[in-house]
Amino acid sequence: MIGWAIYSGDRPTLFELTGMTIAFGAFLWLVSPGLSAPNPIAAGLMALSGIAWGIYSLRGKNAADPLSATKGNFIRAVPFALLLALLAIQHLTVSLFGIVMAVASGAISSAMGYALWYEVLKNLKSTQAAIVQLSVPVIAGIGGLLLLNEPITQRFVIASVLILGGIAIAILAKNKRV
Repeated sequence: MIGWAIYSGDRPTLFELTGMTIAFGAFLWLVSPGLSAPNPIAAGLMALSGIAWGIYSLRGKNAADPLSATKGNFIRAVPFALLLALLAIQHLTVSLFGIVMAVASGAISSAMGYALWYEVLKNLKSTQAAIVQLSVPVIAGIGGLLLLNEPITQRFVIASVLILGGIAIAILAKNKRV
């Protein structure tokens, strides 16, 4: 997203670049190989997911109706989801509880979150939106701590503080734009 923003003429300020560098450097440190870092394949898939999310965000930035845009995106995703389900059918276990949770998670929580993100994007420069996205690993990590009982590591705490601090510097820099 940052590359596209710069290509499109959105030039980050020195403070935005500083905040972005701190946040992105801390993110790289968080996912770099080590005893408490994710495995490289998982980190690579996470990076690929981040690129896809960046494209999704850039495409939705000017959505006139975020809810309709999200609905259309979900409808277009159904064939892919069905194909993947068919490929994994022998490994699937289906229950009413599982179906309800999938609908609640995907069709309700995710869709509303995506629609909200599209609405928020209207008020952010592309560089600002990209920088804010660096908070996602911290949010996911906190979810892992709270919901999955993952251990709190010094690396996660320090990286999270640096990521969020870098984001804060970049966001506060928005007010300094000329």
